[in-house]
Amino acid sequence: MIPQKTVYEILETAKIEDVVGEFVNLKRRGVNLIGLCPFHNEKTPSFTVSPSKNICKCFGCGKGGSPVQFLMDHEQFSYPEALRYLANKYGIKIEEKVLTNEERQLLMQQDSLYIVNQFAKEFYQKQLKIGDGKAVGATYFKERGFREATIEKFGLGFATAQRDALTSTATQQGYNIDLLRQLGLTTKYDNDFFRERVMFTIHNLSGKPIAFAGRTLKKEKKIPKYINSPETEIYVKNKVLYGAYFAKQAIRKRDECILVEGYTDVISLHQAGIENVVASSGTSLTVGQINLIKRYSPNIKILYDGDPAGIKAALRGLDLVLQQDMNVKVVLLPEGEDPDSFVQQLGSTAFQEFIDEKAQDFILFKTTLLLADAANDPIKKTQLVKDIVSSIAKIPDPIKKALYIKECSQLMEIEESILVAEVNRVVGGQVKRDKLKRERPQRSIDAPMQPVRDTAQPPAPAKSKDAFQEKDIVRIIVTLGDKVFDEEENISVAEFVLGNLEEVLSDFSNAMYKKVVNIAFDRLVAEEVVNTDFFINHTEEDVRQLSLDLLSSPHEYSPGWEAREIFLRTQKMPEQNFTRDSVQSLQRFKLQKLIEMCASNMDKIKTEKDGNNIRQLLQVQQKLMAMRNELATELNTVILG
Repeated sequence: MIPQKTVYEILETAKIEDVVGEFVNLKRRGVNLIGLCPFHNEKTPSFTVSPSKNICKCFGCGKGGSPVQFLMDHEQFSYPEALRYLANKYGIKIEEKVLTNEERQLLMQQDSLYIVNQFAKEFYQKQLKIGDGKAVGATYFKERGFREATIEKFGLGFATAQRDALTSTATQQGYNIDLLRQLGLTTKYDNDFFRERVMFTIHNLSGKPIAFAGRTLKKEKKIPKYINSPETEIYVKNKVLYGAYFAKQAIRKRDECILVEGYTDVISLHQAGIENVVASSGTSLTVGQINLIKRYSPNIKILYDGDPAGIKAALRGLDLVLQQDMNVKVVLLPEGEDPDSFVQQLGSTAFQEFIDEKAQDFILFKTTLLLADAANDPIKKTQLVKDIVSSIAKIPDPIKKALYIKECSQLMEIEESILVAEVNRVVGGQVKRDKLKRERPQRSIDAPMQPVRDTAQPPAPAKSKDAFQEKDIVRIIVTLGDKVFDEEENISVAEFVLGNLEEVLSDFSNAMYKKVVNIAFDRLVAEEVVNTDFFINHTEEDVRQLSLDLLSSPHEYSPGWEAREIFLRTQKMPEQNFTRDSVQSLQRFKLQKLIEMCASNMDKIKTEKDGNNIRQLLQVQQKLMAMRNELATELNTVILG
């Protein structure tokens, strides 16, 4: 465990321009640096690095944050991994805290699933080098052309025919039988789940083993060719792609991901030097898997063998890829070939040239394929049009959508206006269905129909009149909280603002702003500093993101003005004006609350029928309006209505 003192030292030492500069080509623009965003595909640089604020921010996709957050997003590091990376970079020595027995047990419990899987991986690897493993498993891998280094890299192994080889060895070495069962390594009868199979290790993005796949070498039809680990806390199938850990850097570098079907396809292509490749392991792509690819590149190239029936079945699931705004190309390999066999036949250079040359746009490939099947049959062609229109309608980019309509109009010999109308009809229908889903109230069988808030989710931000004022209060606290507001009283900006808001904290109508203000207030009560570093390194993602948004602006005061000694005449420079900014932000917030109170009280006057009550309400209204007008005068603000 990294001591908190060392964590603070790492956070204070790390420079955002140094960290981002290792991965992004940055150029100076005023006081900031700018480059192409590493998180999405763009032609015009929008990824801004602010050395003064020690944050980065993309004004295209919204990604960014502190040096630690950048590494977590870009390299898929965990928080401790990012800290260790930075410590190593800046030569900060980490003296790990000696854990108590309770802390050690908790840590072991958290890491136990990974630890047991690591044992299983090493066990299967050892079995590959002895007995049947060497005679059968190692022979199979060598026949596939896999070199020793490749076998070791991908964690390939062998599960013997012995009933409980892994289970008995694991329990003898002290591994928990319940964890073995939970991971699917051991059955409920305490036998090994994987037996007489060559083994493929499935890794997460950090390279840790999270699951296994076992392939039988027997020809019996009753035996499934592949069996896989069950889903666990660390293995969710629809969010994992085989080979992603080994491919992520190459995908980013080539700005393209190659998708194949099988484990051996991935391994063969990697061995041949084509490393930007992952496998869906024979299942249809899910949103989780698509978003995993999209982290590194919006471009995906899918390789299919020459089986037309298999291709048509696979194409049905690709509309989901279009819906995620990915650029999809399809490559049809020669009949009887798969990526594994074809790359070994051609070699890596010729294989890469082949897939680059033969890659076809998904929509156009699908249109051509289905047209050939429809021939001159009007009914089949009608269905084809509907199929293609359905795919085009999934594309979120309107320009891309229009270009596809134009191309498909020519291919299918149908007027463009007809396709446009049909696409609009499909899109309109989907919009209506989505709206109904959002608006459909949840209710119990006996309860009357009324909207029910899902208590598992945070309430949506309120769209109140004072949302701007509330946001400005939060901006002051996040960006200026640790600044000295009053030197004589030794009061910080956060203490001044929150001290004046203590009685009205519950009046914040925006749930997110209210949350941040309360976090800051609790921190002050605990006598801890409220500053920018605390918020941009907060444990909660929504707090970090809001803080980043408040700290980031595409507009900066030009350093060229300062060089020519051109300064603001009527007020201090922006970074020095926090005292006035804090006071006025508070005043604007209070003014808005007074305006709302005046309106609410006036509504009561209009509906009240008792004369005495009306007189009392009128007196309250007079006082509220006097306070409102006085504050408006101070702010030089005109009250309408």
